[in-house]
Amino acid sequence: MPTRDLSANNTTLVNNSLVEVMKVPDNQQKVERLFNFMFEKGLSFYDEVVTQLDHALQAAELAKKSNADNHLITSALLHDLGHLLLNEHNTQDHFLVEDLNHEEIGATSMAPFFPPIVTEPIRLHVDAKRYLCTVDQDYHNSLSQASKNSFQVQGQYMSTKEVKFFEQNVHFEAAVQVRRWDDLAKAKDVTVAPLNTYQTCVSQSLLSTS
Repeated sequence: MPTRDLSANNTTLVNNSLVEVMKVPDNQQKVERLFNFMFEKGLSFYDEVVTQLDHALQAAELAKKSNADNHLITSALLHDLGHLLLNEHNTQDHFLVEDLNHEEIGATSMAPFFPPIVTEPIRLHVDAKRYLCTVDQDYHNSLSQASKNSFQVQGQYMSTKEVKFFEQNVHFEAAVQVRRWDDLAKAKDVTVAPLNTYQTCVSQSLLSTS
């Protein structure tokens, strides 16, 4: 079975402006600039029926309704930020032709600002899909078509060794939970709380020394 190749360097494709503007001492300004970027870039589509911003908001709301803590709600909200940083959406000619490792891009970009408890579930949420597809065939059948298509370029099924290794990761359960919210956060015409609702939650999740 193919495994994921994370050696590809996609940094030349990344919009670095977000990281630069977030390099301010005030946490409120950090979050405002992050949210402004999401507002600006999030009206594009990755899956079939919801914008990327709506998808993020639905995932965060599912996390909040599950009584997740601020860190995990923030992970859910930002799990696909890498798509926005890569300007990856369904109007591009090369969409889903290759894996741009959006989860690595998103987690790495946010690592200067958030602790691993936030960034690692982001980094691992694609591997969580591969894991769930491997251990539960019904899960694969439940995926949206876009997720099934991306699965083909994201390494597909895990080997037995990969499954065991993934289960040993300290962020394993959090990553799987974010993945499940990710899969459910694609409902058409659902009203969710606006992005600014998460201002305090995200601010409190920031690194205290960032």
